[in-house]
Amino acid sequence: MARGYVAPLEAAVDIAAPPAAVWAVVSDQRRMNEWSPETWKQKFFGYPVREGTVSVNLNKRKGFVWPTLSKVTAFVPERHLAFRVVGPGAVWSYTLEPTETGTRLVERRELLKNRRTFASLVTASTALGGIESHDAELVAGMEQTLARIKAEVEQA
Repeated sequence: MARGYVAPLEAAVDIAAPPAAVWAVVSDQRRMNEWSPETWKQKFFGYPVREGTVSVNLNKRKGFVWPTLSKVTAFVPERHLAFRVVGPGAVWSYTLEPTETGTRLVERRELLKNRRTFASLVTASTALGGIESHDAELVAGMEQTLARIKAEVEQA
C-alpha cells in the first residue's frame, strides 16, 4: 500500500424492498440528519436533489460542531448517489444493487487522492479523538445510518 494511502470506509445492508423503494428514501438527502448520527443540519440549494445540487452542512460529534460544503457529483436513479465534501476532499456515496430478496445498499467514503488534508488531520487529532478513532466512529455511523434507512424502507 502506498505511503499515506487511506483505504475507503464502507458499510452495507440488505433491504427487503426493491431498488425503487430504497432510492425514494436515499435520494431525499434533506433527511440525512434523521439517519446519520454525525449530520446535524443541512441547507440545500436546488431541489429536488440532483447532480450539481450544493448543500451547506453542520456536523456534530460530542459537542464539537463543524461546517462542510457538499456538491452532488452523481445521481443515477435507483443505482447511485454521490457527493463531494469540499475541504477534506471526501466523496460519500450510496450504491444500490438489486438482489434476489430486494436491494443491497452500500455507503462508502473515499478520500480524493487517497490522502487526508492538513486541516482534516488537525481537526481529527484535536477535536475528534484521533484519526483511527474517528474512522471507527464513521463506520459505526454508516452502519447506524443504513440500519435506520432499512427500518424506514421496510416499514413502508
